[in-house]
Amino acid sequence: MSTPSIPLCSQIVLLGTGTPNADPERSGPSVAIVVDGEPYLVDFGPGVVRRAAAAYALGIKGLDVKKLTRAFVTHLHSDHTAGYPDLILTPWVLERAVPLQVYGPPGIEAMTTQILAAYHQDVRERLDGLEPANDSGYLVEAYEIQAGLVYRDRCVSVKAFPVEHGSWQAFGFKFTTPDRTIVISGDTAPNAVLVEQARGCDVLIHEVYSVAGLQTRPPDWQRYHAHMHTSAHELAQIASQVQPGLLILYHQLLWDVSEEALLAEMTSCYDGPVISGRDLDVY
Repeated sequence: MSTPSIPLCSQIVLLGTGTPNADPERSGPSVAIVVDGEPYLVDFGPGVVRRAAAAYALGIKGLDVKKLTRAFVTHLHSDHTAGYPDLILTPWVLERAVPLQVYGPPGIEAMTTQILAAYHQDVRERLDGLEPANDSGYLVEAYEIQAGLVYRDRCVSVKAFPVEHGSWQAFGFKFTTPDRTIVISGDTAPNAVLVEQARGCDVLIHEVYSVAGLQTRPPDWQRYHAHMHTSAHELAQIASQVQPGLLILYHQLLWDVSEEALLAEMTSCYDGPVISGRDLDVY
């Protein structure tokens, strides 16, 4: 008699909800999707490995640091990638034995090569000195991706789609797991492709900035953010089209506006379920 299959359940862990602003309460952008104990990271901002360790201590067993072996990069801005050396090296020091797999836009291969070159002396000393160290866990398999299906295994399929964030290639990601569909915007201005990819998803994790907060910024920064990011009112329009089961705000540019005020900007135009995410929230 065959055993009935049990659907694999996913967890979303917000490892970092921050921005380039040095907020001690918010690490750099990173989201972990954990399916059947297997972790998949999206972005690796500052603090990513320690936030994973904190989540593990809180009971998310899939975020054991040495299990951090797959990551997807939305774009190469420093607030999304400054934790890359940490993700390469720290899990190896803590006994990760397989190479890290990283999927990202053009430029991720060069970034990887240069990081490994910068830490050559560290790697050499750990391999040739007295410290016990394996010879594979620091290696990286970096894949430069295009829009479309970029990864699939028994737990997830991952689709990349283009978003609008300056002159270089930036992606959002759509994760399909056995129990739900999760879309992560990365950094983006309002984007019709994202609307189509996210329509009807179970969870949409989207960047946002405060409409009121923007008015306190100098004119050149107002121009930048208006062209590169998504306001609360614009996101409300997007969510009204997408109708996600849950909208989670991350990469919140608040500029001294409270989270409650940011949510009020959203709910004045959108009546669906919406949460302002914080580091180590689990959904």
